Amino acid sequence: MHRVCLVQKKRYFDSMFLMQISQRLRNESGIKEAAVLMGTPANVQILRDLGFSCPDLAKAGPDDLVIAVAGETEAQVSQALAKLEGWLVSGRTGVEGAPKTLVQALAHLPQANIAVISLPGWHAGREARNALEHGLHVFLFSSNVPVEEELALKRLGQEKGLLVMGPDCGTAIVAGVGLGFANVVRRGPVGLIAASGTGAQEFTSLIHRAGSGISHAIGTGSRDFSDSIGGITALAAFAALQEDPQTQVIVFLAKPPGLQTFSRLVAEVKRSKKPVVACFLGLIPEKLRREWPGKLGSTIDEAVVATLEILGVPCPPFLLYRPEDVVQLAAAEKMRLLPQQRFVRGIFSGGTFCYQAQLLFHSARVPFRSNAPLSEEYALATPLRSEGHTLLDMGDEFFTQGRLHPMIDPSLRRERILAEAEDPEVAVLLLDFVLGYNASPDPVGDLLPAMQEAREKVRKRGGDLILATSVCGTEADPQGFARQVERLEEIGALVFPTQAQATRFALALVGRSR
Repeated sequence: MHRVCLVQKKRYFDSMFLMQISQRLRNESGIKEAAVLMGTPANVQILRDLGFSCPDLAKAGPDDLVIAVAGETEAQVSQALAKLEGWLVSGRTGVEGAPKTLVQALAHLPQANIAVISLPGWHAGREARNALEHGLHVFLFSSNVPVEEELALKRLGQEKGLLVMGPDCGTAIVAGVGLGFANVVRRGPVGLIAASGTGAQEFTSLIHRAGSGISHAIGTGSRDFSDSIGGITALAAFAALQEDPQTQVIVFLAKPPGLQTFSRLVAEVKRSKKPVVACFLGLIPEKLRREWPGKLGSTIDEAVVATLEILGVPCPPFLLYRPEDVVQLAAAEKMRLLPQQRFVRGIFSGGTFCYQAQLLFHSARVPFRSNAPLSEEYALATPLRSEGHTLLDMGDEFFTQGRLHPMIDPSLRRERILAEAEDPEVAVLLLDFVLGYNASPDPVGDLLPAMQEAREKVRKRGGDLILATSVCGTEADPQGFARQVERLEEIGALVFPTQAQATRFALALVGRSR
């Protein structure tokens, strides 16, 4: 096997474009592995783990292009690399006549009132300000925007009566139009204000599958509920939903707010003309729970059930959690495991799913580790290696700097699934699959070979590997909800209606492990 590793300094490319370039290289004759990535610490470590090295690799930075190719012969690798520069240059020109600036885009679409921005964080703030100055609401998908810049942008939005959704805003649905990662859901009476993208997707999909619908789902960005931002977007969205005639119930979905922000929210909710439900995913002091004036759920499932109760919509059977059924299923599945198999490994594409799973483990008093922990006591030493029960957010910035989000590019999840199967103490893989706009065309199909290979590895040792899965989406999503579920069931995976139910099953199976 011949390997080449090259670093090109200060040469930035979009991660979606680089994924396409990497695939073109892999399709070349004799090429076994190819990765064209930005030189983030996570990407550098991954390339080292794959056996690539060169003198400049240790010095690579997030603005540097790293090219790693492995092939059967030196000639085949050289032939593939000879084509690379042409692909990089030709791919940057874009579509003929497409707008390249905000002013050009507004001339092309003068009736637009929202700008969607997805750029590296160090450029995104400038473009968001430009959009606000042109009177546009902003959906800021980009992460790595400094908190000071976020605050300045949101204060400018306040002055102009404009919403700044983000930064790090993964999902929104405005008047039925999905932005970022969003699912196809019917319109209806529920207005959502959500700090997390995957949480918004799970909530809106479950509301749809329960027979109701969404008026608007406003993403705030992950830091909006903190005291450093003060809930500026959340409060503006709350005021707007108060005046929206279609919205009958308003729902907050976020990690626990800062104390000052919590007080502002409480004051507004007490004045609300409409019923309010909240799901604050985190460790909330009992005093704050008592102060909250609306309904308060501990999981997304509970928030959905509370919302349906307010609307008078019957709760569908798939949302009814029956502990005795889960315990019985777990006991049956445990019979297939070896005595030393005792750990759960959650490999999540959705950060909210990882966080919610941690809360359920914490509530069950089962120790765990995570790369995005509830608190420092649960932190992994390194995101690249699991310890005991591990709940991993593969969408964390450590893994996504210079790479596509795992809901688009499953390669890192695929590698991690196979790595976890090497540990003889692993019993359960806890996996989420997220459908909808901009996600992979086939999230389950992307990981099926890895799941089957991992299971076969464990079976050769005389045990088994339990796949506890959930699919977030609706039958209207382009990936096809029913078909995604069927493909999981065809390989023997357990498919639960919600991620919380999948986690509760895993806890029932290994909950006594210490």
